[in-house]
Amino acid sequence: MINVMKVVVIGCTHAGIAAVKQILTYYPEADITVYERQNTISYLSCATYLHIEGTVAALADARYAEPQDFIKRGVHLATNHDVIRINAAAHCLLVQDLLTKKISRTSYDKLIVATGSVTAIPAISGVENPKVLLCKTYDEAHDLCAYAADQQSVAIVGGGYIGVELAEGYATAGYQVLLIQKPAHLLNGYVEPAIGDKILRLLTSKGVKVLTDTVVTSFQDAPDDQLLITTDQDSYHVDMAAISAGMLPQTDLLAGQVEMAKNGAILVDDYLQTSDPDIFAAGDAAMSHNNPTDDSVYAPLASNAVRQGTVAGINVGDRRLRMLGTQVTTGMKIFEHTMACTGLTVAAAQAADLNVGHVEYTGTYRPNFMPAPHPITVELVYDRNNRKILGAQLLCAHDISQAANTVSALIQNGGTIDQLALMDMLFSPNFNEPFNYLNLAGQMAVEQENGYWRS
Repeated sequence: MINVMKVVVIGCTHAGIAAVKQILTYYPEADITVYERQNTISYLSCATYLHIEGTVAALADARYAEPQDFIKRGVHLATNHDVIRINAAAHCLLVQDLLTKKISRTSYDKLIVATGSVTAIPAISGVENPKVLLCKTYDEAHDLCAYAADQQSVAIVGGGYIGVELAEGYATAGYQVLLIQKPAHLLNGYVEPAIGDKILRLLTSKGVKVLTDTVVTSFQDAPDDQLLITTDQDSYHVDMAAISAGMLPQTDLLAGQVEMAKNGAILVDDYLQTSDPDIFAAGDAAMSHNNPTDDSVYAPLASNAVRQGTVAGINVGDRRLRMLGTQVTTGMKIFEHTMACTGLTVAAAQAADLNVGHVEYTGTYRPNFMPAPHPITVELVYDRNNRKILGAQLLCAHDISQAANTVSALIQNGGTIDQLALMDMLFSPNFNEPFNYLNLAGQMAVEQENGYWRS
């Protein structure tokens, strides 16, 4: 009798979907069951602001898979089903059908936890007000967009990626927008203050009121069915508010059963295996290996989730593929500008006790004799001890997003400022100067370190 491996996947967004695809490929005889508490799968939440501004016609267009895609391939995929308990020692789960409320028990040989994350809801008085909405899941995004349809002004709490993108989306759609950020700079943790401040100026030039170094203290109902937002500086009347204050891993099901980081994300090895050899974790529920610092980092990104889910699915029956780690490479379109970054900021590198070097290159992305030679800023962060590149951020009205991927590849492979300075890159006046802007940033760093290392 053939023993069929029974695999259960909890969560069917990016990591879960990627894992299931690989299990079907590498273990076609496996018995696969997937539980997803939402009614839909595969929603790309970054599309919410694109729908608000009108670029994406419908939220449903941002779903790239449907349950039937997997069901017809033999996967037991149950939406509207919530796993309410995991007993790792007994290899079993308790699952509730959210429509019928019926609770059932099932077992597994291997378990992949791809339960994702939830929006970090700040402890603000009145945050439960129905005019204060979230925007992460498909249902939350649907409610946010439906509510906003009859409103004119919106406040966004949190100036990270989601907050800045929402501010752009609402401003483009003609709303009065108030963006409130607790730290002193937008996108702190992703970019240097200089780029954060340039993005602030872009937002204000489009009519967005931006408050940094500001703490929201309460939400209250106000006359004319408005919302009163009180901060440590002043108070403001808006029609609604959206919370975008970061992400928290959703891992309570495994509390006390596998090793976790301080933030509650699950610790995994290079094969995405947890401290329990029969449980794997991927996506926003798991930690990642951070290549620039050679330790763990929490990186709740769709790009990271699909890679981790892929590796977890491949390894669920046989440890055959290592995860490459991450540089936490990200990018965004902010009005006509592209911002892209990878690796560490100066502050993050200092927090890791590295001997940090930093240069800021400014110029034009291509020769001045060409039409629209847009200004470009490149922030380059490196280790002065070994000259290895630690991070980079770029901002330009031209699409320079792939430059961040170039630097990401260099960081992943231990590239140095000397290599970046003279790295072979194409030249055409259509695209860049004879020395690409990345070369020139590398050359600035080399000059700052008193010349090239002997090779």
